[in-house]
Amino acid sequence: MKKFNVFINIEKEEQWLNEQLQKGYRCTHINSLGLYTFEKTDQKYVMRLDYQEYLPKEKLEEYIGIYEDFGWNYIKGSGLGIRYWQKEDDGQNEIFSDRQSQGSYYKRLMNYSLWFGMLCLVFSFMIYKDTRLYYAGLWDMSGALFWKALIFETPFVLLKLLPILMVGIFAGSYYKAYVKYSMLREKG
Repeated sequence: MKKFNVFINIEKEEQWLNEQLQKGYRCTHINSLGLYTFEKTDQKYVMRLDYQEYLPKEKLEEYIGIYEDFGWNYIKGSGLGIRYWQKEDDGQNEIFSDRQSQGSYYKRLMNYSLWFGMLCLVFSFMIYKDTRLYYAGLWDMSGALFWKALIFETPFVLLKLLPILMVGIFAGSYYKAYVKYSMLREKG
């Protein structure tokens, strides 16, 4: 079975993948464009995602080896640094079992959100530098011509606003990771 889905929030993607596993479908492949391949299984599985910035080949092999020693199967690593791990549900299903590793994970998530948010912000400044949202002559039109032009232009306006909306989404993701990180620090 193949499903298409696109995520910005790593934790929501992990939650969705685990929901598919609870329905009895094991993940076998993840495409970079958001195409997930599942196969039916009788076994219970759990999936965890991790974000790691660029790792040289030796460090990546060491990283994979450590998790495989604990029973995790490496599904895929995306070009964005997201690593997908899956294993049979045996009650010990957390990759980050201590506060220090959880704190490091939330710091990496904050860094992920910050960089992608900044990238969207720079991109939106490039788009808005010399343009207006709507065609300048639109507001001089009247009657049916105005409404046709407004309806035609609106999808393009929404497309232009997408980077700014993405900045807001990444800011929210950064804030959520920061709150979780702060809560971990207060407990320690």
